[in-house]
Amino acid sequence: MRRLHNSVPLTALVAALVLLLVLAGCGGTDEGDEGDATASPQTQAYTIGITQIVTHPALDAAVEGFKQGLAEKGFTNVTYELKNAEGDMATASSIAQAFASEDLDLILGVATPTSQAVVKAITTTPIVFTAVTDPVGAGLVDDAEAPGANVTGVSDMLPMQPHLDLIKQVVPDVKTIGVLYNAGESNSVFSIEQEKEAAAAMGIEVVEATASNSSEVKAAADSLVGRIDAISVLTDNTVVSALESVIKVCQQNDIPLISGDTDSVGRGSAAAYAFDYKDLGIQAGYMAAMILSGTAVGEVPVQFAETLQLSVNPTSAEEMGVTLPEELLTEADNTF
Repeated sequence: MRRLHNSVPLTALVAALVLLLVLAGCGGTDEGDEGDATASPQTQAYTIGITQIVTHPALDAAVEGFKQGLAEKGFTNVTYELKNAEGDMATASSIAQAFASEDLDLILGVATPTSQAVVKAITTTPIVFTAVTDPVGAGLVDDAEAPGANVTGVSDMLPMQPHLDLIKQVVPDVKTIGVLYNAGESNSVFSIEQEKEAAAAMGIEVVEATASNSSEVKAAADSLVGRIDAISVLTDNTVVSALESVIKVCQQNDIPLISGDTDSVGRGSAAAYAFDYKDLGIQAGYMAAMILSGTAVGEVPVQFAETLQLSVNPTSAEEMGVTLPEELLTEADNTF
């Protein structure tokens, strides 16, 4: 009886040890499953909506840069839903309403009008904008330093003095500058007011010509012929989308064209002291990566374009009746 009594605990002990080993193995499997469930934000799948006001190289470059910025931060498992309003605000509003009904992780607004549309329609999904000149004046954020809601982004506000100094270098005797813009774009109205104020301080008169859509741009440019010494095109989306028509007018009438973005020089403007919009997009991509990683949108201050580049197109400048100074050619970051 004693041996039977002793053998029972031994059997029970062996069984208990086997059970513990089995449970330990199961515990290891559960821990691994938990690791998969808490994968890093970069490895998760995301869907991002992109709404762009119009097709032109600068804005296209901003979108390309945005994707690159996210990828550089490890966010490669991303599906992009790209929509383009092609200059029509009703379409921009429809795109915003459609995005509002979708389960998107983040929205990129490219340029002021489309950003305004999505901000009006969407109050919860994180929104990052790029290529917006005056985010406070456009009503996108109340405070650039502390956005505080679901919106932040990158501004392309161009320092006006370097732009005007460049015009003065290209046309030393400049007395009158023609400016082309869409009066319906709040970003352009803001920029033109800045340009007029800075030009007045230099003793330069500004003559305005407006176009409400791309088909009116050439006529607006034609209206400046004989009245100005140079034409300035900043970051107006309507005008930049039809820039070739402005370039043609300038070449036919020996009027130097100075632009507000790098891509426009590649298309035929004489020169620009401006931002590379791909870099602007990369900045926005970095901001989006922060937000997708868990940073509250309202805690991400609005950023501004960081690096100005001097771009020149001496061949096109010659066709516009001017020879670019050797100093500009030597200092240029980009020559087209």
